[in-house]
Amino acid sequence: MRKLKIGNVELANPYILAPMAGVTDLPFRLLCKEQGAGLLCMEMVSAKAIQYNNKNTKALLTIHPEEAPVSLQLFGSDPDVISEIAKQIEELPFAILDINMGCPVPKIVRNGEGSALMNQPKLVHEIVRKTVKAIQKPVTVKIRKGFDETSINAVEIAKIIEDAGAAAVAVHGRTREQYYSGKSDWEIIRQVKEAVNIPVIGNGDVVSGESAIAMMEQTGCDGVMIGRGAQGNPWIFSELLEYEKTGVMPERPSNEELKKMMLRHARLQIQYKGEYLGIREMRKHVSWYTTGLPNSAKLRGEINAVESYEELECLVNERLSI
Repeated sequence: MRKLKIGNVELANPYILAPMAGVTDLPFRLLCKEQGAGLLCMEMVSAKAIQYNNKNTKALLTIHPEEAPVSLQLFGSDPDVISEIAKQIEELPFAILDINMGCPVPKIVRNGEGSALMNQPKLVHEIVRKTVKAIQKPVTVKIRKGFDETSINAVEIAKIIEDAGAAAVAVHGRTREQYYSGKSDWEIIRQVKEAVNIPVIGNGDVVSGESAIAMMEQTGCDGVMIGRGAQGNPWIFSELLEYEKTGVMPERPSNEELKKMMLRHARLQIQYKGEYLGIREMRKHVSWYTTGLPNSAKLRGEINAVESYEELECLVNERLSI
């Protein structure tokens, strides 16, 4: 079994749930942990929002003891604010602090945060250096291939991140301009791996056990971060571990297993967020869980009208009993 060490944190395996806003909340992370994920990354949190005691950030910072180890991800562009907030929240039960330098969302980029930092090498160094100095826990950074095709600078930025004292770097093989379209460039991940001595985590287009192992073999990366491949598919981690061990991909979950997982997910959502919000947030998850199944288009249409757990249970039982 492959393992991965980030700073002083030893992971049971190198397969990591990527941070995804609106997806990697506490209920979903618990499901991925049960399926064997080596590290769970939380939804990104604004350092400024914590500074100003934004009421919505409290839920984003909640960590369950059974999740460990967890990576908490901050975003921002002010080195003093990020390092100060990192110090302020260090007592929370996360194992690793990650800094987001990859988010492509326009409002984040317009603020000079997320992937906009790929265009600010000196600022990158200062943010990482000050944050590493401020806390005892390992600091990692998530970056992209570059901002656009005219500035492919992941290798340069990764070297800066290493020099500033980070414990690992995650590389998404797409530019900011690509968002999540086109193909992830695994070659850039290989180049970063060859350029730095800290662990490199590859990200982009990992949708199965085969693709995760292929990425590690092609790039030499130390860990694999799985984002959209885990949406509606927490089983990807158990499948990956099984594939690594046996070289055989296990069978996909049956409709019965699918139903159980969806309804369990819904109960966790309600437990942590209440029925009103929990059920509304489940709508997108149900769409992901059922993609590609017979009648899934119809189910996706119907799910948007569901407002209670009972309605969800009836609909799921009805549509997946075929």
